Amino acid sequence: MNVRVYGRNLHIGDRLRDHAEKKVAHAARFFDHVGDAEVEISEDPNQRNATARFAAKINAPAAGQVVRAAAEGESAFAAVDKAVDRFGQNLSRLHDRLVQRSRRTGKKDLNVTSARAEEEEDPDGIELVRIKQFVMKPMTPEDAALQMEQLGHSFFFFLNAETRAQSVLYRRRDGRLGLIEPA
Repeated sequence: MNVRVYGRNLHIGDRLRDHAEKKVAHAARFFDHVGDAEVEISEDPNQRNATARFAAKINAPAAGQVVRAAAEGESAFAAVDKAVDRFGQNLSRLHDRLVQRSRRTGKKDLNVTSARAEEEEDPDGIELVRIKQFVMKPMTPEDAALQMEQLGHSFFFFLNAETRAQSVLYRRRDGRLGLIEPA
């Protein structure tokens, strides 16, 4: 597993880089094949926010899904430690759900995503800030809910394996999930 560590508003020293690489590699012990992980460590120059001055974000593909974790801390090392703990928890939760699902159905359909960010401007004055494209493999609404939770989004667009139609799963204001399907 390759771990890429980079900083935003912060120079990453060798000690911090080695610390982050070792911690993330250890947290990825739940999966045999975790893709290349990206660790972004940033510093907020605002002196008023001393308890959350540093932030760490970790992104890595695992089992066809993107696992993300983020945390803040008083130091860069503390932020990395907290983010790695959450990353390990997310990987463990994903592993447990995949095991439970495979025991129920014996079949796994995972949605593999690849994002492409582009900035384009429409002649009508509508500005597209980001275009995201991904391969839509059939998945159940339960799988879509898992992927939505792993990404931390409030909605998820997917190809429903049960109806073979494109559907949208979204989080309602009351915290429950809703599903939009074509008629």
